[in-house]
Amino acid sequence: MIRIFLSIVFFSALLSCKEEPSENPPNILWITVEDISPDLGAYGDPIAHTPTLDKLASKGFLYTNAIANAPVCAPARNAIITGMYPSSLGTLHMRSFSKDMRSSGRVPDHVKLYPEVLRAAGYYCTNNSKEDYNFDLKRNIWDESSNTAHWKNRPDKHRPFFSIFNLTMTHESCINSKEKHDRLTQDLPSELRTNPNTIEVPPYYPDTPEVRTLLARHYDNISVMDSVVEKLLKELEEAGESENTIVFFYSDHGTGLPRHKRWLFDTGVKVPFIIYIPKKYKSLYPSKQGSTIDQLISFIDLAPTVIQLAGAEVPETMQGKAFLGKNIEPEREYAFIARGRMDERYDIQRGVRSKRFKYLRYYEPNKPFIQYMNTPEGGPLMTAIRKAEKTGVLSKEGQQMVATKKPTESLFDLSKDPQELNDIANDPSKKRELIKLRAVHDQWMKEVMDVGLIPEAIIRGWENKNNQPIYNWIRSQENFYDKLLLMSSTVDEDILFEGLNHKNEAVRYWAGQGFYNFDKKIRSVTIQRLEKKLSDPVINVGISSARALLKHKQYSEKLEQVLAQGLKDQNEWTRLQTALVLDDFKKPLEAMEKEAKALIKNDYNKYVARVLNRALNKRYGTSNKVR
Repeated sequence: MIRIFLSIVFFSALLSCKEEPSENPPNILWITVEDISPDLGAYGDPIAHTPTLDKLASKGFLYTNAIANAPVCAPARNAIITGMYPSSLGTLHMRSFSKDMRSSGRVPDHVKLYPEVLRAAGYYCTNNSKEDYNFDLKRNIWDESSNTAHWKNRPDKHRPFFSIFNLTMTHESCINSKEKHDRLTQDLPSELRTNPNTIEVPPYYPDTPEVRTLLARHYDNISVMDSVVEKLLKELEEAGESENTIVFFYSDHGTGLPRHKRWLFDTGVKVPFIIYIPKKYKSLYPSKQGSTIDQLISFIDLAPTVIQLAGAEVPETMQGKAFLGKNIEPEREYAFIARGRMDERYDIQRGVRSKRFKYLRYYEPNKPFIQYMNTPEGGPLMTAIRKAEKTGVLSKEGQQMVATKKPTESLFDLSKDPQELNDIANDPSKKRELIKLRAVHDQWMKEVMDVGLIPEAIIRGWENKNNQPIYNWIRSQENFYDKLLLMSSTVDEDILFEGLNHKNEAVRYWAGQGFYNFDKKIRSVTIQRLEKKLSDPVINVGISSARALLKHKQYSEKLEQVLAQGLKDQNEWTRLQTALVLDDFKKPLEAMEKEAKALIKNDYNKYVARVLNRALNKRYGTSNKVR
């Protein structure tokens, strides 16, 4: 009996030895860079010198449909840190938070940020060093967040780590500033420097030596960045952590150039995205090692993915879906993209992207495609575009960039037109696809309750009055969102007319904005109601009505009084709303020039000063600059 018992024990032990050893939680390293599209050798770019990243892709997985939710850094980073749509949180505008603002975006306390979840799961979490999450972060979410933060600093070397290194040498400023670029690339060998004559200039840019030089700088910056990535990966290897660490590499949005950064074309939202998974975690492979993955992924998917990889539970607030790990959900069919205020200019745009098609909705079509903004206009490439426009040598593709109006919606077939130069929204053969994606867009807006349609001044007013973030407050109110969506999209004068009397001020605002978008002559009774709305108890509705009246060539003393009141309102976003009207229309600017000059000097919100300065520069042909 004893012999039989010992045999059973031995056989059981033998079986247990054959079982796969349990996996320890992986370390996770994120290497993020700024302002680059998939301009890497691994993506087939013949100019890029990126041996480190090319090798990483050959051992890992190269994603070809990775999409940022916004085409500029702060809202894109907001989507990553929260796993939620910024337009759902009220943090889409660039910027919704800064030290210069008194009324900024808020994220609810119950919304858990992914580092908080990882730390609760036992991870040591570091960030080196950029945050810029587009809201007032009042929580301690990192073990370390500084320019010395590093996974090596963890007290317990057996503790798993999550570590980010944010590389900034590819930022648009490193293209535009020769001094900054020269300093950055001073150690780059001459044989690795890009010959400007070998570059294929995009058809929407002037093909000039200066433009070629700027594009060459971009590639040289990428070469420097690749060498820094090499050092970060070598640190893992030297510490014996390479085979314990999953590595992500990606950019925060597209290249920092006009029609790329800040725009919803793929040049602005499609990013390079590489993941390396050690053989130790082969069970997580999405395909054969070294594969190209065409799965559509969105930035809101990053937080749930990294939480899933860590073996933690994804918070219910997160709107993304994990694309790696165990028990993952089916692949997403669409990625949703959005643009709000870019610095001092509003231009509300939304988009739906499948693998093949891109649908764009322009909510303010009567605004120029490229509005004047201090930062990009100060760059040499935008200067070259304006010069080519003025001298009449800008290409047909370039003319699209400087158009004074936009369509209400666009559709692109990315398989045939990857640069999105051929809008097929009016192609009868694509009508079915247009209607389908239009409906997908509308449904998404309702599902996430996109508050980006609500004027920023009204959002911040509601938040301050009710002392809670817009995400919470709007979900406690009687539903008005369907009406808001209708007002923002309709061209029916009767619907807009009735909307001016709606009980919700955001709906009334959009009814006024709808008449600003309205290109046909409006009825006298509509003029009368717009004039009545100048006295609306919410001044932002009055300003919206004033803008519509000015568009339809109506001017009055009451209209002037409303704008004068808006220009001195305590709400900084109301002042910006008013300044933008003065920039568009000369007559009220002439009447309020003294007040405008005072605000240029004294307004703490630099965006108000920028718009008014631009307005006066246009009036007098001057070139005064402000911060």
